[in-house]
Amino acid sequence: MVKNNSKSEVNMNLNANHYRFLDACSEQFPNQVEFSKSTVRKICDTAGIPFPSWLIRKPQFKAGYGTYSIESVVSSNYCEPVAPVVQNVQTVESVPVPVANIGMNVLDENISVIPSIMDNYVPFGHFKDLKSILKSGVFFPVFITGLSGNGKTLMVEQICAKLKKELFRVNITIETDEDDLIGSNTLINGNIVFKEGPVLKAMRKGAVLLLDEVDLASNKIMCLQSILEGGGYLIKKTGEFVKPADGFTVVATANTKGKGSEDGRFIGTNILNEAFLERFAICLEQEYPPVTTEKKIVKGDFAILGVNDDVFAEKLVDWADVIRKSFYEGAVDEVVSTRRLVHIAKAYSMFNDKLKSIEVCLARFDEDTKASFLDLYTKVDEGVNPLGDEIETEENDKDDFTI
Repeated sequence: MVKNNSKSEVNMNLNANHYRFLDACSEQFPNQVEFSKSTVRKICDTAGIPFPSWLIRKPQFKAGYGTYSIESVVSSNYCEPVAPVVQNVQTVESVPVPVANIGMNVLDENISVIPSIMDNYVPFGHFKDLKSILKSGVFFPVFITGLSGNGKTLMVEQICAKLKKELFRVNITIETDEDDLIGSNTLINGNIVFKEGPVLKAMRKGAVLLLDEVDLASNKIMCLQSILEGGGYLIKKTGEFVKPADGFTVVATANTKGKGSEDGRFIGTNILNEAFLERFAICLEQEYPPVTTEKKIVKGDFAILGVNDDVFAEKLVDWADVIRKSFYEGAVDEVVSTRRLVHIAKAYSMFNDKLKSIEVCLARFDEDTKASFLDLYTKVDEGVNPLGDEIETEENDKDDFTI
């Protein structure tokens, strides 16, 4: 809390940009006064305003390690009234929103985060191994690596669904920090309380913590070191020591092995700290499913979508298999993933045109790659006409023009 005699010091430099930032905080986080640096950056990006360097530099705004408070400038005790800006707006009667009685650590025990079961899910790869690990209830951190779109995350979700085990999934980015993972102080109902993040929630519930795309993380991910050792975590802002409940474990997925991406395919991935990687007991290398399995996957999606064309499903998988073999041999730079085959199946259910469905789902590749992949499909599926999937007969033409 800032002393009364610092009132002028706090307010003397406030200008239009300061108030724009405070307004943005109030609009995006109406009940919060403490923010991490990454959250401040997100607020500014969303509002389209300059980054408030004054908040970071002035010691009176520092609330903790990497955390900053605007309480001193939003409090009526320390902020002079600002002349209102007259605008032609419609007056709307405000409706008070009831706020629950929340304790020091915000955690709703009634919220269940068990994933839903996919009826058409086809297990493959390390499904049985990971299921045995999670079913055992033993703390055993697992690192899963593999190319994009081969079902790493979905496998974890479906195992938890079948085991009826709660799963807390955190999508990691370069901006992810300790506040995002562990929790932060938040202003709720007039009180500053510590709102727990997904890591502590998973620990308390004995759930699975999924760190998705973990190789995008910065060194801020090191805040999980003690947790990855199976021990508890001391909440610095409350002084409480949280021990993990039975069944808690950590699973991480990544496109790399935490050593960066040398070929540039997965730009943004980082070289993770060796001490962090060493805390994962095993590494599972996930491949694309075998051809027979992938055909079951695509046919299952066709069935869900109401498409009755097993031949097309088989041709798609054979086509993708040829491309992957060429990719592994270094002949092509792109690959068609299982996820992209599912996208093509969905497009076909709407367009009812094979080549169009394939073309729009390949459009993200460069022109040469797209053209070569399309040409390859016409060779795999000789029944497809490169100029159009369906050739109208002369009789059909007459029907179209019959009055």
